[in-house]
Amino acid sequence: MPDSQPPVYDPNTRRAPLTPVTQRAGTYGAPAGAEASGPGFKYDEATLRELMNDWNELANEFQDDQREARTIAVTGGPGLEYASGSNADQICKSGNVLLATLKEREKYCRNMAAKFDAALGKYAASEDAHTTEIKQTGGSL
Repeated sequence: MPDSQPPVYDPNTRRAPLTPVTQRAGTYGAPAGAEASGPGFKYDEATLRELMNDWNELANEFQDDQREARTIAVTGGPGLEYASGSNADQICKSGNVLLATLKEREKYCRNMAAKFDAALGKYAASEDAHTTEIKQTGGSL
């Protein structure tokens, strides 16, 4: 080594340049690199609607799972002895934690769906504004 320096780990440069496993994509469901134009994402109306529906469907699945978690949260022991009751208490605690987690996940999904719904509203307002502007200048769509 030059100057008696220890070797320095130098990832992704001189010795073996690595290529990314996946490229960044800017459109939902599109191949990597399709229509990517800087930071953020660019979606059309159909994609926004699809994303909103996907998030709502996922939220519905979490809501359905909550029914099963409630069953776990009210589990009773198989017998009347101490061990059965103690085991049931632990299962109930686990069920309550599961239920709380599923509620949080449902809420997150609903919030994401609401964001895409808001984006759809902005998209529609923008389309209306542009349509009005084109018509005022004597153009047509």
